[in-house]
Amino acid sequence: MSRSCLAVILAAGDSTRMKSSKSKVLHDVAGRPMIAHVMAAVAAAGVSDAALVVGRDADAVAKAAALEGLNVETVLQTERRGTGHAVLTAKDAIARGYDDVIVTYGDVPLVQPSSFAAARERLAEGADVVVIGFHTDKPTGYGRLLVEGGELIAIREERDATDEERKVTWCNSGLMAINGRNALAFLERITNNNAKGEYYLTDVVEIARSAGGKVVAVDAPETEVAGCNNRAELASLEKLWQQRRRHEVMVSGVTMIAPETVFLSFDTKIGQDAIIEPNVVFGPGAVIEEGAVIHAFSHIEGARVASGATVGPFARLRPGADLMEGSKVGNFCEVKNATIAEGAKVNHLTYIGDAAVGAKSNIGAGTITCNYDGVNKHKTTIGANAFIGSNSSLVAPVSIGDGSYVASGSVITEDVPANALALGRARQEVKPERASVIRERALALKAAKKASK
Repeated sequence: MSRSCLAVILAAGDSTRMKSSKSKVLHDVAGRPMIAHVMAAVAAAGVSDAALVVGRDADAVAKAAALEGLNVETVLQTERRGTGHAVLTAKDAIARGYDDVIVTYGDVPLVQPSSFAAARERLAEGADVVVIGFHTDKPTGYGRLLVEGGELIAIREERDATDEERKVTWCNSGLMAINGRNALAFLERITNNNAKGEYYLTDVVEIARSAGGKVVAVDAPETEVAGCNNRAELASLEKLWQQRRRHEVMVSGVTMIAPETVFLSFDTKIGQDAIIEPNVVFGPGAVIEEGAVIHAFSHIEGARVASGATVGPFARLRPGADLMEGSKVGNFCEVKNATIAEGAKVNHLTYIGDAAVGAKSNIGAGTITCNYDGVNKHKTTIGANAFIGSNSSLVAPVSIGDGSYVASGSVITEDVPANALALGRARQEVKPERASVIRERALALKAAKKASK
């Protein structure tokens, strides 16, 4: 759309019902602050400029709302005098003369760009105000949208509605779009002549109509315009987001055996023919490529799993983990800031951190890279086709050459050249009959303690 557009995002609420030490718009949905979801939707709707109305935690909210490609101007609302007053806090931005002005809220993270686009389309067709509404079978408490002849004639609040008007199930979401040429004039005519003494944005409907303007409503799904006031509603938003995103992922060609147990992040990428088993959690920054298999009870964040690789069950991939094609990280393993090359296997009960594992190498069960000396992190490099025996400790910085063997139970503190065998363990000693002596001594001590009581 070639029309210029300003988005006014209201994010200055005190969030008292959230009972939180931070603004509610900073709480995450799918690993991303609610305000960031809203800003992404605004930008995707073709909006280039935004006026972010902030109050509590102003700097943190502005930082969370920053988005590349979207010019965001922050304005501080020092008084809480209603939604109309909040929008007018952005008066200077509105006065610049945009074609369209859209108004939305920082706590509606599920809103889609298509809803904003639909509202802007009606403005382009000649409407002066477009209200975004939703249909619900539980309209109690919401303002009703009263439509006649295709135009919105009023938004009737529950307390003011007649019995007949209360039967209306098309309700006001609070989101709207206003013709930019008239927006400031409409907004400045809002008064606080009401029981609460507040300036209500919804009064724009009657103001525009009294000026001969055209007011219409467009529809959005109820779940899309749901807001958040407390932790229970936050959990509901998370559930709705996950349901929507899981469906999108599955129809793109991904198998989820028990989708309701899989939790995605806002930026999770999963390729076609990947298989995700039950009870898998993806944190931010996870990329799963085509045909990869993520077994049950795994947690993946900031990591890449290449085509044909397998993870888990009960595995954790932390940021910087990079699994190449056909590699494997087995059960009860953890990988952090490490590359696992093509065909390499990291078997059960193993920790690989700050490391590079070469192609087709085998890391035995219970192996750990000792990457931290109490002050600094150090790297372990394991060459191709190496074999690391079970229960080995590789004390970084250390390098294991191509084709080398490390004997089980070894502590490796020095580099191992290619094709060498490294043993770093004490020589075994066997004391015949010593176990019987130890056992008899222990039994005698136990009996003496019992007799002394």
